Amino acid sequence: MNSFSKPAGFTGVRLGWSVVPKTVMYSDAVSGAEASVNADWSRIAGTIFNGASNIAQTGGLAALDDEGLIEIRELTDFYLGNAELIRDALHKTGIKCIGGDNSPYIWARFPGRDSWEVFAEILDKCHVVTTPGAGFGPAGQGYIRFSSFGHRADIEEACGRLSNIGC
Repeated sequence: MNSFSKPAGFTGVRLGWSVVPKTVMYSDAVSGAEASVNADWSRIAGTIFNGASNIAQTGGLAALDDEGLIEIRELTDFYLGNAELIRDALHKTGIKCIGGDNSPYIWARFPGRDSWEVFAEILDKCHVVTTPGAGFGPAGQGYIRFSSFGHRADIEEACGRLSNIGC
């Protein structure tokens, strides 16, 4: 499964794909016979999803042609550059973080702290909006997620503001 949301900037367009090999089978709990995952996935997808619009499909095809793939790489590299700036700014404050190497998100660790409290503190002291890790479930508690999606000047300004973090 994959989508065009992050790499091609299609967030909100909801265009993606899934590949289910016809050879993938499972044991049907009712009959005990083998059943095709592909057939069941096709039935479910066809029942709950009417398909992407022609406009979205045309955009997806354009994203996958030679020029589109070059533009996707340039965009991805740009956001990974933003992620590097955020990581560097956090490291300068002594905050340990992970991510931003192959995704646009950096996860900063605040051991023993409530992620909602850290979110509020960063917002209050630095005027930088983040995402509390607890919003992603219990494993996210104690983390804050930073996003590298944004204009370079805005990312640079946010990084400068993070020097006020003092958490």
